[in-house]
Amino acid sequence: MWDNPRLLNLAANTLTGVAALLFVFAGLQLLLRSPLFPLKEIVVRGELNNAAAAEIENAVDGTGGNFFALDLAAVRERLEQVTWVRRVDLRRVWPDRIEVTFEEHVAFARWNHVADDLQQRGLVNTFGEPFAAPLERGAAAQLPLFAGPAGSEAEVARRYRRFVALLAPLGASPERVVLTPRHAWQLRLAGGEHRGLNLELGRDGAEPVEQRLARFVTAYPESVGRLPRGGAGHRFVDLRYPNGFALRVAGWRG
Repeated sequence: MWDNPRLLNLAANTLTGVAALLFVFAGLQLLLRSPLFPLKEIVVRGELNNAAAAEIENAVDGTGGNFFALDLAAVRERLEQVTWVRRVDLRRVWPDRIEVTFEEHVAFARWNHVADDLQQRGLVNTFGEPFAAPLERGAAAQLPLFAGPAGSEAEVARRYRRFVALLAPLGASPERVVLTPRHAWQLRLAGGEHRGLNLELGRDGAEPVEQRLARFVTAYPESVGRLPRGGAGHRFVDLRYPNGFALRVAGWRG
């Protein structure tokens, strides 16, 4: 081996490479522990309407220290546990600052609330994602109610938007959308004369439930729309028919 210049060069290059790696590793360790690069400031970007400043402060408490050593993933995970926070982005800004950009949840609907408790924490955001947060009673009352099996939040939110578009010609919108465990759809309407009207759409099949609802909206002025509201109570319309629908009014006979 000692007489082989090629092997000697290879060994020398290997040792040099190992030494360089050790030098770089040692330098990184010194950099991470160095007091020369302290983290001095955390700047919050983005508009916060609901997230509490105290919760955010608690989440970032104790994150001071070296600019390079801060674990951004760990800080992000803590901040995303703050109530109303949907997503957090962090970035280092040389030489001593961390910028934090927040995106809050925007409440789109209540989720699986009981009728007499508007302040339950279950909500669905505008992306169809479930989240938990307290909501003032008046604000909660303005939101539609969604109900369905766990994991169906996004589908219920998607269908709600389609139902709203279909009901627009009537000046009505769903105040409650229910997806039953058997995957049947039920609506209760809000808006003027339609308030309290319950629609049984049934399940998707050869005919999508949206098609049944569109047929009902077209026929409404010359059918249900001609009936007196009076004191007859809530009306229930069963749309689970291929060519029509059935109407039931509380207190009516025959």
